[in-house]
Amino acid sequence: MMLLRNRRAIVLGSGIFFLASCAPVGPNYKRPSAPIPVSFKEPLPAGWKQAEPGGAFAKGKWWEIYNDPALNALEEQVSVTNQNVLQAEAQYREARALAREARSALFPTVGVGVGITATGAGGAASNAAGANGSSNAGTRTAYSLPFNVAWEPDLWGSIRRSVTGNIEFAQASEADLENARLLYQAELAQDYFQLHGIDGEADLLQTTSDSYNEYLTLTKNRYAAGVASDLDVAQAESQLYSAQSALIDLGEQRAQLEHAIAILTGKPPSDVSIPPEPLSMPPPPIPVGLPSDLLERRPDIASAERRVAAANEQIGIAMAAFYPAFTLSGSAGLNASSLAKWFTWPSRFWSVGPGLSETLFDAGRRRAVVAQQQAAYDATVAGYRQNVLTALQQVEDNLAALRVLSDENDKLQQTIQSADRALTISSAQYRAGTTSYLTVITSQATLLGSQRSAIQLLSRRLTASVLLVEALGGGWDSTRLPTRQDVMAAR
Repeated sequence: MMLLRNRRAIVLGSGIFFLASCAPVGPNYKRPSAPIPVSFKEPLPAGWKQAEPGGAFAKGKWWEIYNDPALNALEEQVSVTNQNVLQAEAQYREARALAREARSALFPTVGVGVGITATGAGGAASNAAGANGSSNAGTRTAYSLPFNVAWEPDLWGSIRRSVTGNIEFAQASEADLENARLLYQAELAQDYFQLHGIDGEADLLQTTSDSYNEYLTLTKNRYAAGVASDLDVAQAESQLYSAQSALIDLGEQRAQLEHAIAILTGKPPSDVSIPPEPLSMPPPPIPVGLPSDLLERRPDIASAERRVAAANEQIGIAMAAFYPAFTLSGSAGLNASSLAKWFTWPSRFWSVGPGLSETLFDAGRRRAVVAQQQAAYDATVAGYRQNVLTALQQVEDNLAALRVLSDENDKLQQTIQSADRALTISSAQYRAGTTSYLTVITSQATLLGSQRSAIQLLSRRLTASVLLVEALGGGWDSTRLPTRQDVMAAR
């Protein structure tokens, strides 16, 4: 008889573990297709060559291509002290903990409790007990020490899908962290180049103010000699004061950019001071690669794809609700009526038994949940494809910006040369008394405007190169996503 019971237990246990190892119900995940062209529409800027993805972004430190030690030092601080990046890092750790929490449902739950219960009877029974001289007659005490075990075998894969979905969500969270890091690193680089662009404008305006001051002295001397009018002096003064006013106005913009850089490095503005240094170098070549590389190089695309995978798991979880739920529970322990007998062999007890439940009618609730999860999956697929399209647009936009701004720079240099020649000629004619001072002022304004435009254009070109780096993923690639083992490791 005992042998028959053991065989039944073995058969029952084997059946449970066999069912628990069955393939989960629901759709298998397949990465959705994306609208990827063979090549980019925009040609590479002059002097650039098609490069292997990530070739110039060793270790993800893309900012080093600008060869600026001060920029390198600031960028290194973003990952360490930027509060938005630290917030994203904490959210990733939270997602990893949720994945480990989901995994715990695969295993039995074991509990233990200690109970001491006293019961007594009142009324006539209590009075009779008192008459017999026993103060605690009618009171009984029970001592119990039960161990409870409950387990729900994952017959239809809902728990396994929940674990997988949480792992995929954690991977998406890590990609969000990398995207946040890239976003703030790129923002810092843009602010840095704009700040030094202002330094270049300030240097130009200071030099121009010195030149205008010399012109003012010349005009005053000519007025004193009676060969120039007071109108010429007033025009020279106006030109000088206008340049000085523009120089002062740049101070506000520079201060704001310096403050923004401080916040991006996780420091108060009072702790960061960046020495003035005009821009001088044009944008460096950037390894662009192929459009298909964006699927592996953009952390935001990787995050969207992992969310698609997690949404697919939710469909399987919803479909598993159509199948019966099986539970296995048991308890064992010690139960006695006195403390002396509590830990003796006769006080032992145990119970074990399976349970099977199935929903017979829910007014279409489960079908609605499946439809809801399928719609949510379709939404994440659309979001993923939209991310890919946006990435393609950003790359094309900044390739076009670099090409157009490069052509504009060439034309602007010609403008500066012509304006400088015009100023030289008009100044000579004014000294000779063959033209009015208005001609000199017009030439000065044209030259200054062209020179300021050239400095601003260089800042825009460097900013566009940073945006292109960001659009290409900043040297990141999907192989850096944490594996299943990395997510589940308790660190």
